[in-house]
Amino acid sequence: MTHNGLPAASPNATVTEIHPNQRVAVLADAQNLYHTAQSLYSRNIDYSALLQKSVANRELVRAIAYVIRADSPEEESFFDALVDIGFEPKIKDIKTFGDGSKKADWDVGMSLDAVTLARKVDVVVLCTGDGDFSRLCSHLRHMGVRAEVMGFEQSTADELVAAADSFVDMTEREETFLL
Repeated sequence: MTHNGLPAASPNATVTEIHPNQRVAVLADAQNLYHTAQSLYSRNIDYSALLQKSVANRELVRAIAYVIRADSPEEESFFDALVDIGFEPKIKDIKTFGDGSKKADWDVGMSLDAVTLARKVDVVVLCTGDGDFSRLCSHLRHMGVRAEVMGFEQSTADELVAAADSFVDMTEREETFLL
């Protein structure tokens, strides 16, 4: 048994089915979702629908959107909109290196938050297609936490889908998840 009373997951086994009493944390990799929606559809993500479908009539404990500050004029209103929807935005500035290259990602921060929240929830929903999170899914499942992934199949790593208890292909419901 694990900390939340559920049996520990064996590899490739579903931790538990979805039920209304589950406590859920939703972690949205906003950069990954944005770039995918733009490159595939030239559209934006509907974060309200994303949150609603992620929670799926369960108890929301925390929703975090991991964003990068790019100093564009509309980003502050986007951050405010995330708050209005129910997300806590975590904002990171882009780092510019001496050679002019730029980098900013939330992989470590998102993973640390997921592991920390795993003690307080039954389900972690990762909204991303980044294969770097496949090991995180395996770890969450080992802890007895259901790991769900939502992303666009064309840009979601196969290893991430394989590591999760469930995968929602946002491509199949483009009218729901895109503005």
